[in-house]
Amino acid sequence: MLTTYNVRIWEIETYKGRRVTTYWVVWLVDGKKFKEPYRNKAQAVSFRADLLSAARKGEAFFVVTGLPVSMARVDGNRSWYDFACDYADLKWPQVAATTRRTHAEALTALTVLMLSSERGRPDPALLRRALKLWAFNTTRRADAPDDVRAALSWAAAHTRPVSTLSDEAVLRKVIAGLTVCLDGTPRAPSVVTRWRKILNNAVEYAISLKLLTVNPLPALRKATPRSTQIPVIDRRAVANPVQARTLLKAVADDRPSGPRLVAFFGCLYFAALRPEEAAALTKANLSLPSTGWGELFLDTARPYAGREWTDSGEARDARQLKQRARGEVRQVPCPPELTELLHTHLDQFGTGPDGRLFVGARNHGHLPPLTVTRVWARARTATFTETVASSPLARTPYDLRHAAVSTWLNAGVPPTTVAAWAGHSVDVLLTIYAKCVDGEAAVMRSRIDDALGRPAGPDVSGITRPQTPPDDQAPERP
Repeated sequence: MLTTYNVRIWEIETYKGRRVTTYWVVWLVDGKKFKEPYRNKAQAVSFRADLLSAARKGEAFFVVTGLPVSMARVDGNRSWYDFACDYADLKWPQVAATTRRTHAEALTALTVLMLSSERGRPDPALLRRALKLWAFNTTRRADAPDDVRAALSWAAAHTRPVSTLSDEAVLRKVIAGLTVCLDGTPRAPSVVTRWRKILNNAVEYAISLKLLTVNPLPALRKATPRSTQIPVIDRRAVANPVQARTLLKAVADDRPSGPRLVAFFGCLYFAALRPEEAAALTKANLSLPSTGWGELFLDTARPYAGREWTDSGEARDARQLKQRARGEVRQVPCPPELTELLHTHLDQFGTGPDGRLFVGARNHGHLPPLTVTRVWARARTATFTETVASSPLARTPYDLRHAAVSTWLNAGVPPTTVAAWAGHSVDVLLTIYAKCVDGEAAVMRSRIDDALGRPAGPDVSGITRPQTPPDDQAPERP
């Protein structure tokens, strides 16, 4: 919780009603006004004196509660389970369906780490499922089945109080537990970072509820593995145009679902769409000639979250574009190959009931992500040798988007234009794809060879340097 020393304490305000008189202690903390009513003037004077004493001692005041650190009242008995359910309910209406699921995953991991006893513990898999899918799902908690209710009742009775997070030993155990998967392998640093942010936000909420006095996390920042906020793309995962086209051909040959997904994967490779953006495409988003270059106008994304996390009950949530305001449109060029793929898709399969291009083959509803990943996995197996298939090359459909952006950059398209098409800022774009721009390393090595006077010919990498003309044949320098 943030604290400040910017405090002003006013004189007591007196309000005389018909029957009673109320004495208000009024003070400002960082410009925010706080008021505390008293029926007895002596109590008001005493409370104001305590505030003045804390301010004169140079004590910090909490911005949320308005109280000095020494006067913060803490409820040391409330259990973590009860608090975590309250926190999930607080966040539920404010966030996207995928974020709700992320909150539930983080709170499940934290709750397991906050258990005070193992005695009578339910089956671990049942307990985790009950916590994630029921306890931390606001809309489903009341309808939990009997076995889930029993597991949650045990969890409610066997979690430590929230106040124990102020104990460094307990907190270190929780932080360390977040970094390890169930099988003992290290958890991805990006996941640890995300979950720790959720823990930090939950702790701030606990302070506002007077369950803790201060945030103990900043002192333990070194307990988590270092992780860059912006992941850098591994250039080994980027497919070249020949590989990408071969993979698309393998998708088309994969029956029965493959032909429906060729244009979907084509949108990722030729237009650098995110999978959730391609899943949201409708005919109204297309501006296509019969052949040649067209345009895609993106205004919606449909990330997969699961029916239990969305307000609509659909498996995919309807959201604005990533890092864009609702209703904001991103225009992306549609190369001739993608234009042909989209026309072919519309001619063969049309659109779903709501106008979406890519829907499930069986029920014409949302596009199942499991179908997408399975078709892609089979296409890689059919295209690559066993050695290549085990490499990072085009391992996931999202790698097609990385290949598209890398291709644009290597083709010489200005980074500002590429960033606009891909939906990035220029800084993020150059950070993510710094290792995917080809040619610069070879040019630099050649310049170093020239500076060292190294003779032409094949080097250890097998690259043959061009012959340098003798001095009497060298062109005159201006």
